Parts: sequence; structure tokens; C-alpha cells
Amino acid sequence: MPNLDKFIIGFDHALRTLLTPAQTLRPVPGTELPEVGLSDSEKSESTALMRVNHVGEICAQALYQGQALTARNAEVQHTLKQSAREEVEHLAWTERRIAELNGRKSLLNPLWYSGSFAIGAFAGMLGDKWNLGFLAETERQVEVHLAGHLKRLPHHDEKSRAIVAQMQVDEAGHATAAMSHGGVELPMPVKLAMKLGSKVMTKTAYWV
Repeated sequence: MPNLDKFIIGFDHALRTLLTPAQTLRPVPGTELPEVGLSDSEKSESTALMRVNHVGEICAQALYQGQALTARNAEVQHTLKQSAREEVEHLAWTERRIAELNGRKSLLNPLWYSGSFAIGAFAGMLGDKWNLGFLAETERQVEVHLAGHLKRLPHHDEKSRAIVAQMQVDEAGHATAAMSHGGVELPMPVKLAMKLGSKVMTKTAYWV
């Protein structure tokens, strides 16, 4: 596909991610569970954590699109696009839960998307094995991040917890798939830099 076409498709995807409601093929986890009463502080915590998770999915969309744009191998491009499609469901789930909690999405989503897209495109330019390794490490860190949210979410907010638990399972699968397609372990300084960047994003998105 000509590079201009790729950029046009990528720009269209960015607009859809940021401006239109995400769609899901799978049922939203926890749909069958009753909505329980939450105190103001519990509701505030659940809303903030789900906003952070939504931002994480905005970043995932951008990363995968950037990586797919610069990936060299067609099979690698397919793996990245497949993961991105599955992450759209996470985007839809978190978006819906935020609405149910009468919360709002991050005001900085365009910034999160553009920055993550640039990082993803750079990772793809380094070569497919590093590209996939970056994907795998990203998903591992997200899996740990989600485990932390399961500890912080109110125990009786079962609807939010069901969404986060299923997201955690999916992220682990994406990491395994990336490594099975030839991904390599990233150097420790890169992993630490990724953790630092993630920490800045999550701390900011919690409030903004």
C-alpha cells in the first residue's frame, strides 16, 4: 500500500478513535451483574481508574497503528492490526463504564494518542523483532497495571472489576502472541523508560 494511503487510513483511524464511540463484538464483561450503590468516594475512585484504563486503550490504538505503519513484514503488520482490533473492544468497555458512572474521559486524549503514535512508529522503524518486543513489553506492563487496579477498585464494584479482569486476560494473550511471532526482550533501560512514561500518563489521566 502506498505510504500516502497508509497515512490517510491512519488519520481516519485517529479521528474515529478520538471522536466516535468504540464498538465491541463481544458482550461487555459484567453486563449481567447488578449495579450496586457506591459511596461518593468509591464512585470517584472507580471513575478515575476507568478513565486511566480508557486512556491506556487510546494509547494502545495509537501505538499499534504507528507500529503497523512502519512494520516491514506483512505478517507482523497483521499481528499488530489484530491486536488493535481487540483493543477497540477494551476501548468500548471502558468508555461505557465511564458513562455508567457519570464520569468523563480524559481531556488530554488527543495528546496521548499523538505521542503514542509517534512512539509506535519509531518502534516499527527499528525492525520487526524489536517492534514485536516493544508490543510484548507494553502488554506485560499493562497487565501489571491492571492487576493493581483490581486491588484498588471497590470490591463491590463488580461491573468495573469484571471489565478490568477480562482486559488483563486479553493483554497477556497479546504479549504471548507478539513473542511467538519473533519478538525479542528489550534492554532493561528501555523497559524502565517505558515504566516511567506509563507512570506519568496514569498519574495525569487519573485527574485530567
